[in-house]
Amino acid sequence: GLFFDKDKAIAHGLKMVEEGADIIDIGGESTKPGSKPLGLEEELRRVLPVIEALSRDAEVPISIDTYKSEVARRAIDAGAEIINDISGLHFDPELARVAAKEHTPIVLMHIRGTPETMQKDVHYDSLFTEIIEYLKEGIRRAESAGVDPEQIVVDPGIGFGKTLEHNLLIIKHLSEFRILGKPILLGTSRKSFIG
Repeated sequence: GLFFDKDKAIAHGLKMVEEGADIIDIGGESTKPGSKPLGLEEELRRVLPVIEALSRDAEVPISIDTYKSEVARRAIDAGAEIINDISGLHFDPELARVAAKEHTPIVLMHIRGTPETMQKDVHYDSLFTEIIEYLKEGIRRAESAGVDPEQIVVDPGIGFGKTLEHNLLIIKHLSEFRILGKPILLGTSRKSFIG
């Protein structure tokens, strides 16, 4: 929420590249706990001009952080090269077809509930089993839609429907997710559990 202004967002992206960022992940909808969904047109208005500018001026790949297939499709047209889906293909199944058609790598993240509800009454009978099953289903959906298996990355979803203890267990036992046979992405920066 610090870079709603298009020019500020672009300048910040370029600064991040100068500071050594390998990928710039751009999202228009807040997914912090309690946040409400954003309309399609507003999300497009926020992300497309930034993606267009950074894909032209920055020498690193641009990732679109969205669970909406239409946003992903338009973002790829604007220059995004990676899709980062917080729902792991559980919110918009059409997103898998966009990734397949555009030959775009996709990150499938685990979330419990939605950003609005994910931190209410957080409970797992078996933390790792449930996350792995959810990610397996996302992988199945992606591969069934024609996504190249080599272009799928998994993310256990630090902070997305997890307690402090869950987050620390996931980090400590990250190797558990190797059973999925996919590269693992871990998003920990600026998360409140760090303190």
